[in-house]
Amino acid sequence: MKIILAGGSGQLGQLLARSFEREGEDVVVLTRSPRVASGRAVAWDGKSAGDWAGEIEGSDVVVNLTGRNVNCRYTEANRREMLASRVESARAVGAAIARAALPPRVWLQMSTATIYAHRFDAPNDEMTGLLGGSEPGVPAYWGFSIQIAREWEKAQTDAATPRTRKVALRSAMVMSPDRGGIFDTLLGLVRRGLGGPAGSGEQFVSWMHHRDFLRAVKLLIVRDDIAGPVNLASPNPLPYREFMKALRDVWGIGFGLPATKWMLEIAAFAMRTDTELVLKSRRVVPRRLLEAGFDFEFPDWPEAARDLVAGWRERGSSRPKDPARA
Repeated sequence: MKIILAGGSGQLGQLLARSFEREGEDVVVLTRSPRVASGRAVAWDGKSAGDWAGEIEGSDVVVNLTGRNVNCRYTEANRREMLASRVESARAVGAAIARAALPPRVWLQMSTATIYAHRFDAPNDEMTGLLGGSEPGVPAYWGFSIQIAREWEKAQTDAATPRTRKVALRSAMVMSPDRGGIFDTLLGLVRRGLGGPAGSGEQFVSWMHHRDFLRAVKLLIVRDDIAGPVNLASPNPLPYREFMKALRDVWGIGFGLPATKWMLEIAAFAMRTDTELVLKSRRVVPRRLLEAGFDFEFPDWPEAARDLVAGWRERGSSRPKDPARA
């Protein structure tokens, strides 16, 4: 198959590119940074037509992962960029597919599990889940994340691509042992003795092991009967307090300093990020994947954390030594 990965130079794109290449697929990565991408890289700006659009012609699969990193301060400029990078790239991909004489048979568009409401009482699935934006008791600016998610998905839905099946990937946090990702960040807190409860610690964490993420994407490519929103998350989200305790247990540290809301606000300001990423309760379950017969390799966090920590340690020990420190 010829697989187009738009925005494929990021962590998820590189996970997919490496996996598809190992299986012998023809992978084309559309990226602003061709020199850092795995696979055959083609330059694009993520918003306008260009030579890259010719790669869509005759391809089998398009996966659009483009979007500015949300791990930043929610300034007005950053929020505009977060929204524009997602919506403009989805519109550009949709336009290229619409113009193709031989369009791809499926377009997987990245979305986010953050589209669902902040809640503790029940899990959100694709059929009965509550979309966020109007829930009481949360900061008003959290609604911007919901706006981004809604407009992101709408850009795909509105695209005139009748010969191409469309799937919106409402993804939770994908955990991989790669350096620089969300798991590396969380493990860093644990290693420094800071991996205790954040806020109340009762907010739910939805997550997915990277191997299950890859397998789920491949299932959605071949299942012609699945279209629309699909939650990519483990079937067993858990409160942040329990999530971090399990990670501490695997690492072998018995304590983790808690962080109150005001402490998190100071830390978020210093780290140029936002507390919503930690404090919002994302209780998301993958109803459609389970109904499709998907068998999770890592349905539970303690086992996933054990595997990820082992992978993190293995990758650290395999890095070349700095001659200056040898």
